Amino acid sequence: MKKLENKVAIVTGATSGMGLETAKLFLKEGAKVVLTGRSQEKLDALASDLSGDYLLVNAEASSVSDSQRLVKTAVDTFGKIDVLFLNAGIFRVESIDGLTEEIFDEVHNINVRGPVFTVKAAYDYFNEGASIIFNTSVVNVKGFGGMAAYASSKAALRSLTRTLAAEFGPKGIRVNAIAPGPIDTPIYGKHNVPQENIDAMASNFPSMVSLGRFGNSEEIATTALFLASSDSSYITGTEIPVDGGFAQV
Repeated sequence: MKKLENKVAIVTGATSGMGLETAKLFLKEGAKVVLTGRSQEKLDALASDLSGDYLLVNAEASSVSDSQRLVKTAVDTFGKIDVLFLNAGIFRVESIDGLTEEIFDEVHNINVRGPVFTVKAAYDYFNEGASIIFNTSVVNVKGFGGMAAYASSKAALRSLTRTLAAEFGPKGIRVNAIAPGPIDTPIYGKHNVPQENIDAMASNFPSMVSLGRFGNSEEIATTALFLASSDSSYITGTEIPVDGGFAQV
């Protein structure tokens, strides 16, 4: 039997990278999957790349009203929710002397506010045994200059994982997080600094990783599947680093 047979899963930020690969794997494992993105053009382009029972929903990750509409659409179409993978996020690099309120608010609105209020919108629609998964980052435990806004947003999600695990535990719902390290993903193209600066930073990563390479989106997807399925039925409140040892050794 497939690991997510007849389960209903929502994957935010699913038009590329980790979100898309996770959605594909969930579909392969029998789930009915709702994929979100803020670009209708990118969502439309997915039709030729997906197979199975899925729904595409245009939703801005920072918008509470979009989150409410997303949940309502998912529930009206497929029924109650079994898996919520809060993957949508934004990457920004700015030293503290150049950090603006606008950059800070943008990062936290998308990376923290959006996921929190998506969980809130879905609160009454989780099946018992459901799994909520946050996409955090190893930067919440390993410091890098220029990441005050980004790292603090991911640290907030790590804290929320613990808090919500305590809150949802009596309902039989698990809450966990995946902390990617250096992953070959399009998020590195979504930033506010010159590309050469990002390239220079990224070029140093493999030498800092015990396994000597970047990870890939499929490795995040298989971890998400583990946390989404009954294989992790006695795991909650935890964060699994998928980083090749980057922040561990």
